[in-house]
Amino acid sequence: MKNYIIRPIKKEDNQDIENIIRAIFPEFSLAMVGTAYEDRETPQMFESYQKSNEVYLILEVDGKVVGGAGIKHLKDSGNDVCELQKMYFSPEVRGKGFGKIMIQHCLDKAKGLGYKKCYLESASQLKAAIHLYNKFGFKNLNAPMGNTGHYSCGVWMIKDL
Repeated sequence: MKNYIIRPIKKEDNQDIENIIRAIFPEFSLAMVGTAYEDRETPQMFESYQKSNEVYLILEVDGKVVGGAGIKHLKDSGNDVCELQKMYFSPEVRGKGFGKIMIQHCLDKAKGLGYKKCYLESASQLKAAIHLYNKFGFKNLNAPMGNTGHYSCGVWMIKDL
């Protein structure tokens, strides 16, 4: 594996991670409305993860930002439910095990923050990601939870921590 680090987001990472997130949508023919593509948080990821019960982690390989993922309280749900949010990677690092590493870091952070359940939303086109979520013990739900505003996501999953 290349030289990599996983670290909390910095303000200067905003543009890099926004570019990575937004590039995924046309690449996989995903809806842009009702998704992270149009989220008001996407251009200001650093500012959006500054509360004590949330974290956004950056994957940096050879000094370059190539992905990220976050944990945040699931809006309009119980205090013990978090959401795995905005886990996206540049094409050059996909399929190299970084998704597993990042999910584990996020789940460890979620447990450390006192969450008991972790929810996520995805799209059926992201087959590799859904396969990975299943391997980590996420189970499919029949309907969304909370109030994410991502009404175009059609895959909802949850895991007990």
